[in-house]
Amino acid sequence: MTDLLDLMYTRRSVREYTDEPVTDEQVDAMLKAAMAAPSAQNLQPWHFVVVRRRKTLDRLAEVHKYAYMIEQAPLAIVVCGDQKVSERHWVEDACVATQNLLLAATALGLGGVWISLYPKKKHQKYVRDLLDIPDHVGVLCMLAVGQPAEQKKARTQYEADRVHREEW
Repeated sequence: MTDLLDLMYTRRSVREYTDEPVTDEQVDAMLKAAMAAPSAQNLQPWHFVVVRRRKTLDRLAEVHKYAYMIEQAPLAIVVCGDQKVSERHWVEDACVATQNLLLAATALGLGGVWISLYPKKKHQKYVRDLLDIPDHVGVLCMLAVGQPAEQKKARTQYEADRVHREEW
């Protein structure tokens, strides 16, 4: 249990990467972890677009000002949810899968950062059009992933005054 908690505290948003590639085995391990996430009614509406092409990564980095780190990353993963499969819970299901993916990246010695797209329709449309994602598939976020070129200390952001016991 301590190892799992340490992993959670160690997971940090990494925005600087080395030139070292992310292996296919690492990608598969992250995606298996993502798809091990719980989902409402076990509908598992998630889909993932793995992007390695430099030209496409550079275009993804242009979606908005907080996506700049994709220009340096060797890999991006776009997290989506099929709204035909789960109209009501695709967002939550894709979020839980995203957290598992980020934790797996940390466990593999990689760094990653969540780049939000949802609920901004213009950001989702930009990525949908670029990657030819069908209209019935929601685009939640992108993750820039790579070997970290920056080191961050483990930490928690626990605040006792945000915890309410039995009632507010």
